[in-house]
Amino acid sequence: MDTAFLILIGLAALVIGGDLLVRGAVELARLIGLSPLVIGLTLVGFGTSTPELVTSIQAAFAGSPGIAVGNVVGSNIANTLLILGFAAVLAPLAIDKIAFRRDGIVLLISTLMCFAAIQYGQLSPLIGAIFIAALLSYVVYTVVQERSSQTATPSPAISDQESPPQGKLWINVLFVIAGLTMTIIGAKFLVSGAINIASNFGVSEAVIGLTIVAVGTSLPELVTTIAAARRGQSDIAFGNIVGSNIFNILFILGSTALIKPIQVPKTIASVDIYVMLAVTILLLIFAVTRWRITRIEGAILLSTYILYSLWLGLAAAS
Repeated sequence: MDTAFLILIGLAALVIGGDLLVRGAVELARLIGLSPLVIGLTLVGFGTSTPELVTSIQAAFAGSPGIAVGNVVGSNIANTLLILGFAAVLAPLAIDKIAFRRDGIVLLISTLMCFAAIQYGQLSPLIGAIFIAALLSYVVYTVVQERSSQTATPSPAISDQESPPQGKLWINVLFVIAGLTMTIIGAKFLVSGAINIASNFGVSEAVIGLTIVAVGTSLPELVTTIAAARRGQSDIAFGNIVGSNIFNILFILGSTALIKPIQVPKTIASVDIYVMLAVTILLLIFAVTRWRITRIEGAILLSTYILYSLWLGLAAAS
């Protein structure tokens, strides 16, 4: 009963927190002159990746590399196949060509960096520092580039005739803070309950990290992406997934390795990292074909995740 209660409370907090986060982030983007894409890549992407950060660091210090690494690899797979696929089935997602040419390249590079590090077999503090430096460079470049483009072409959202009231600004800041807080707390409750259930069945740490923990910590992305898609904010929905996947690799793995070196489990290095690489390439192909993720492509992503989950379940049972 206690475990079920934790899961229900966690889900409720994630749903409410995700809605507050998207609502506040979109309004802040309009008020301060940043595009929804930048908000999705930075504020929302970082905020929804916080549960992965907390989980991976805790797992690394607890001597559970399967959960620490599997959490990130599994989250990126779930973000792309499950969350983006589900959101695209609900509403096709339009993609900004100029922004994706930049962010898609960064996603591919960060994925290849992760692949190389995992094949090396150990995530050392040096690798962590390289990942963090790459992330900081990416975020600074993205924000500076976006601000420069808006300086050349002033946004109609912030004009001489329209000055956003400070009260409205702070209300939306509070929405974002409350949303982030609730998603973090909700994910913590949900993952704790899920791990308790999974442990009773004797499932390996790697499988727990790749499935229950990964999906649990990805639920903030699920809620915020679906909420953004339903509100017609394709930039937030798609940018949230791209930003979260980049943050998961460069920030989550980078910070965890910097704080506590991680020995990569062989099962993840031999199978699941290849799945993550293939999924990322599939996303890039879908994105650049017609510069939108259609319902059919969303269904393909979603079906692929179901097959992957079934394969993990069969592997765990055998």
